Amino acid sequence: MNPRLAKALINGLLLGGAAVALFPLLWMLAVSFMAPGTSNALPPPLWPAHPVLDNYRQLFGRAGMGRYLLNSLLISGAITLLSLVFNLLAGYAFAKLRFTGREQLFRMLLGLLVVPAQVAMLPLFLMFKYAGLVDTYMGVMLPGMASVLGIFLVRQYARGLPDELLEAARIDGAGELHIFVRIVLPLLRPVVATLAILTFLTAWNDFMWPLIELTGQGHYTLPLGLASMAREHTEGTEQMMAGSVLTVVPVLALFLAMQRHYLDGLLLGSVKG
Repeated sequence: MNPRLAKALINGLLLGGAAVALFPLLWMLAVSFMAPGTSNALPPPLWPAHPVLDNYRQLFGRAGMGRYLLNSLLISGAITLLSLVFNLLAGYAFAKLRFTGREQLFRMLLGLLVVPAQVAMLPLFLMFKYAGLVDTYMGVMLPGMASVLGIFLVRQYARGLPDELLEAARIDGAGELHIFVRIVLPLLRPVVATLAILTFLTAWNDFMWPLIELTGQGHYTLPLGLASMAREHTEGTEQMMAGSVLTVVPVLALFLAMQRHYLDGLLLGSVKG
């Protein structure tokens, strides 16, 4: 086959696949600017004839979407920061510090990867119920403060750091915390960006655990708020699409803005591990 023809065929297939993947998102965005009831016409319009912002005004004015958005930002941001602290410390310890039972404990952690997260939700809920953490922000945040995958990613990347650099710092009298903050942490920037994106996306899109943990609408996140709207309103496709845009656009923008750092962290970690 002609190389140019093969290249054109591959590019055409890639563009076609991208168009198929992006079409639902673009139509969701278009519907969010349509007047109420417009999208229910047959055939459904692909673009609003007269774009309006009424759906977004109703979301923030009557549906309380502003509160749900703030809750999602607060919970996702806190989980990301806490997860970075614990995962970075634990991953570095498993990679560079020597202590009794290190390998056995790490193998036990890896074994937890095959256990579905849903299995632990009922025991967690009962524990939080007795501790008075049901329907609280802290109750939503605690399970996401550390993850086996995050510890694994940091460990794999940190194993590639030169031991001579750390030993030289110890000889100069630096403590382990000083070594971690001043030497190790700057070298872990690629995996920090990767872990931050993964954690934030997971926390932002989480639906099952907040649904179990949060009983009052005052603490609802965006996914729970959208689900609540879907149950209460049988007609209002345009408003639902506006809510979906608010849910998707922030995380999509975050991923696109940090895509290079995200991929670098994954690739460098896989090579150095």
